[in-house]
Amino acid sequence: MMRVFHVLPLCVAALGALACSSTPEPTTDPSNPCPPGQWCAAAMPTATATAAPTATATAAPAGTVATPVPPVAAVAATPILQGMGATEAPGMKADGGPFAGQFQEGQVLEQDINISAGKCYTIVGIGIGVQELDIQLVSQPAPALPPVVLAQDSTTGAAATLGGKSSGCWKNPLPIGGPGKVILRATKGAGIAAAQVFSK
Repeated sequence: MMRVFHVLPLCVAALGALACSSTPEPTTDPSNPCPPGQWCAAAMPTATATAAPTATATAAPAGTVATPVPPVAAVAATPILQGMGATEAPGMKADGGPFAGQFQEGQVLEQDINISAGKCYTIVGIGIGVQELDIQLVSQPAPALPPVVLAQDSTTGAAATLGGKSSGCWKNPLPIGGPGKVILRATKGAGIAAAQVFSK
């Protein structure tokens, strides 16, 4: 089929050249712009080829909020998150419960956290359908100021770890605590993602 489309314009051009070299009977057809006695390819109606519409992946605008999953349902992810915590956060305890959301690509889910003075934090997350899950820990110095990114994961794929075994947990360097947030982002793919904070 592709060969036909490549050859067709050449055939039309050749046909026009042959037609212009011949001398048929004069015509007074007003739709023929060629001089009398000639019938040129320019007079032939041409069809405009249009490309078929292509389907595009549906993605939410970057930064829009994912649909939170009720806490009771998020508990279903506890065994997986606890297993990740045992590997990535040995000796640490769960800080609050797990949280989860239904994501479209590009959406984020925020979870409030109290960042305590001198504590060390590890956050693990897992996605189902989400191909690239990212985690950030941010502080909120004041309502009028934008959040400040304190740490973010450097892992790739559906499983994400911030402050894991390889890099060490993230420790609050300040002598005082304050409000913060954990931000989950479905950077690529769509589905459900859950996370758990561990601290010591």
